[in-house]
Amino acid sequence: MESQRNCIGLYCGRTVDETGNYSDCGACPRGYTVNPQSVCVKCTASPLFYDWLYLSFIPLLSLGLHCFFIEFTNRRKINRLLILHISALIETVAASLFTLLVMEPKGTLSLTSCPVRQLSDWYTLFYNPKPDYINEMHCTQEAVYPLPALSQHLVMGRGTKSIYAALYFFPILVCVHTLLAGFVYYSYAYVVLVTSVITSAIHLSRLRQQSFLSLVKSHVTDGRNAVILACHWFLHAFGIIAVTQLRDPGFHGSLVCLVPVPALFYMLTVRFSDPLRLDVV
Repeated sequence: MESQRNCIGLYCGRTVDETGNYSDCGACPRGYTVNPQSVCVKCTASPLFYDWLYLSFIPLLSLGLHCFFIEFTNRRKINRLLILHISALIETVAASLFTLLVMEPKGTLSLTSCPVRQLSDWYTLFYNPKPDYINEMHCTQEAVYPLPALSQHLVMGRGTKSIYAALYFFPILVCVHTLLAGFVYYSYAYVVLVTSVITSAIHLSRLRQQSFLSLVKSHVTDGRNAVILACHWFLHAFGIIAVTQLRDPGFHGSLVCLVPVPALFYMLTVRFSDPLRLDVV
């Protein structure tokens, strides 16, 4: 049976039954997207490199929040806190792998997806048409399957003292992501890049001895400081890769070598910004 005329609205489509008959216009089932002929077709694409980086950003964010609150809720910076950090890492990785295994195609670490075409794909709720300007046709659907739901599944975690903080920040994180997922998708690379530089400077500024040699020594002799700085460098490298997407592997890959520059710049110029060294008139 021939398809009827196209549905109104950006995300309204028709499903086709086994006999070839078309349904009325409405929301496509989960895992389907609307084609130009307003027919719901199954998602068969694979996530782009940028999409995989976006999916990696979500567990990285949850892990970063865990590590922050593990440190924040424990005033005594003892080496045993490393066990809590390792526990948070294992749980985040395990949750991410498990989520990938239960998504289609099940039992593999690959995904089938509907590609992101525009910002409105994240907010189909706001594009339900009103044919008679009164009654709304409900076509809300997951147009960027499975990125929103998968991201929420990846936001998981616990951790001794920080569990109470997690009871607050994980629901808040899920709500923020639900409301701003589209904006996060298009801006997360720059957020990671800028945040990694700022937090690296904050980490260095909180050390007691503010001189080049003292800062270097504190990261050579103190394993905790070295790990914290290495984590900042990893996030900075992640941000560079996400921004460039390694379109030119040779050139963009070489930019990763610049990761230590912000920290080195801070160490080399700290003597010019130390308030104790400023002459007060």
